[in-house]
Amino acid sequence: MLAITDYLAGLPLFLGYFGIALVLTTIYVFIYTMITPHKEMTLIKENKPAASIAFAGSLIGFVLPLSSVIENSVDIIDMALWGAVALIVQLATFFVLRLFMPKISERITNNEMAAGIWLGAVSVAAGLLNAASLTY
Repeated sequence: MLAITDYLAGLPLFLGYFGIALVLTTIYVFIYTMITPHKEMTLIKENKPAASIAFAGSLIGFVLPLSSVIENSVDIIDMALWGAVALIVQLATFFVLRLFMPKISERITNNEMAAGIWLGAVSVAAGLLNAASLTY
């Protein structure tokens, strides 16, 4: 019969991976909310669904490749480095989208749902491609 310590042998690694994932996610949210012209948290507190949908899509779009990195990394350093790559790619997604829709932030601030859904969907799509590309 296995002792409980045998079952919990992987707990330190779990905590390490999860902790770094939380740190990377926090960094992503901080940078994303600083680089976007619209103020996500303020708009969400004002019950603006367009901002909430756009931000949720962006967050999911980042966490998808991050989960792929966690699953495929060889160690915690590998995970942190490739997680940073996923972060950069996801942040770049917003800037590329603005090339095609320069007033997207203004439209989200005005609670135009189409703009929020578009940004959220593009963010998730980029995250899926990012996640697939980070599978090695």
